[in-house]
Amino acid sequence: MSRRWVNAHPGRALKVALGLLPFACLLLLYQVQSDARKAENPNDKLLPSFTEMQAAIDRMAFTPSKRTGEYLMWRDTSSSLTRLVTGIAIAALLGLTFGLLAAALPMADAFSMPLVTAISLIPPMAVLPILFIVFGLGELSKVVLIVVGIAPFIIREIYLRTKEIPVEQLIKAQTLGANSAQVVARVLLPQVAPRLIGAVRLSLGAAWLFLIAAEAIASTDGLGYRIFLVRRYLSMDVILPYVVWITLLAFLLDRGLIILSRRFFPWYHTND
Repeated sequence: MSRRWVNAHPGRALKVALGLLPFACLLLLYQVQSDARKAENPNDKLLPSFTEMQAAIDRMAFTPSKRTGEYLMWRDTSSSLTRLVTGIAIAALLGLTFGLLAAALPMADAFSMPLVTAISLIPPMAVLPILFIVFGLGELSKVVLIVVGIAPFIIREIYLRTKEIPVEQLIKAQTLGANSAQVVARVLLPQVAPRLIGAVRLSLGAAWLFLIAAEAIASTDGLGYRIFLVRRYLSMDVILPYVVWITLLAFLLDRGLIILSRRFFPWYHTND
């Protein structure tokens, strides 16, 4: 009988190798294309060599700025992560509060969810000028954009996940004498908490998008600011390492949330 590929599972070593293979192919393809362009034009900036990108990383991350004395890449990283984490934390708190209460209380559902649904349909980038006018060009407007961008999604996700909890659990809790607050705090909240982490993970990509957009338009530091600043000079040797660095930071944040979820909610990952 022929082997069915749908039943073939790679071992640990093969799984790692297969996962790394596409990245190796992309790096090799980039090297070939970069060498070809450099052969035609040694001053080509579109596909800088790995040596040029290494020199740019050394200049941005490990050499103090002559103007400010700061290490620009680390300052940009610190500023961006502060804005990102603050915005995500506020959005997560709002998402948990409004999503949980709307799902648990029919009156809150009728009052809040139509508004949340309407807000979720507004493109966040369309309100960015309004945020700059209302909150100014400082840190607050950037954080608010992240909150406006991802909070409606988290609210709706928590609302739907809470609604999935069997109603029999609520009936049993009330039969045992639990009031509304106890039902929410002791029955619903413990089951929804790990799902909140999942919702935050799903919203990370959008949060990065709104952060980069806000920094590109109005900022004096940050990863998005630096990318759009050096774009004027076609400095791909800086842009590409910054893009890779943002990708790595996003990956680490995602992995950190997974570790956090497994640490505090191991029962939720029994089937992983």
